[in-house]
Amino acid sequence: MSMNINDDGPPPFTPPPPRVEPSPRWVRAELGGMTVADSRRAMLHVAFGPPILPGSDHPLLPGYFFPLDDVATEVLDEAHDRDGRRWWHATVDGTTTEHAAWALVDPFGPTADLAGHVTFRWDAMNAWYEEAEQVFVHARDPRKRVDVIQSSRTVEVTVDGVRLARSSRPRLVFETDLPTRYYLPPEDVELELLGASDTTSACPYKGTARYWSLVDGGDAGRDIAWSYPDPVAEQPKLVDLVCFFNEKVDLSVDGDRVERPRTPWL
Repeated sequence: MSMNINDDGPPPFTPPPPRVEPSPRWVRAELGGMTVADSRRAMLHVAFGPPILPGSDHPLLPGYFFPLDDVATEVLDEAHDRDGRRWWHATVDGTTTEHAAWALVDPFGPTADLAGHVTFRWDAMNAWYEEAEQVFVHARDPRKRVDVIQSSRTVEVTVDGVRLARSSRPRLVFETDLPTRYYLPPEDVELELLGASDTTSACPYKGTARYWSLVDGGDAGRDIAWSYPDPVAEQPKLVDLVCFFNEKVDLSVDGDRVERPRTPWL
């Protein structure tokens, strides 16, 4: 089954501009069983971009910067400066994690308040906590909303004329800075055309997703849809619903074609 993607259409996804603001949350980072940062005055750094560490596949995502007094600096060994950042390795209980922490050498403009602060690579830590709850993937932005709203619109999903789903009881997810997503009851999805994928992903706002691929769909049909079998407590209305990538399917709502968005998941 082939799929053709039109290069015309909406502009590519543009992340929001970076910003820094004080966080009222008690934030902690753990490495090797040790709390290496513990602060009630962390700075939230909201930024999105490509990996800042050469060879890494982890993009720049929202995180926390800590005043030096709230960091276990004795575990840090300065590594080097690169691209305006100062990097440190961290050694805990005899084990060294390379490039575990970094700071901006000369913060200015929207990042000026990060002077005298250090952050840790989210993926290099064993655990992160906001208050008494563990947080996954990246820091949660208090300005971001994820609204799950029941709808009676009729949503139809097709690929090359083959109908994959049709539902008049979707739940629409309106998430800040992202395209509207349409989550459908599995009873309204042609599940025999889909096969469970080994792919998973995690979102701090929704939970861990499992993916579905088109049977005999080739690379173009790989991971074409996802669902949350056990979403975070704040999103119970998403459990087990199936959502297709708007970017990869032909989707209509009440008979009107929805233009395919251009996002990092295209």
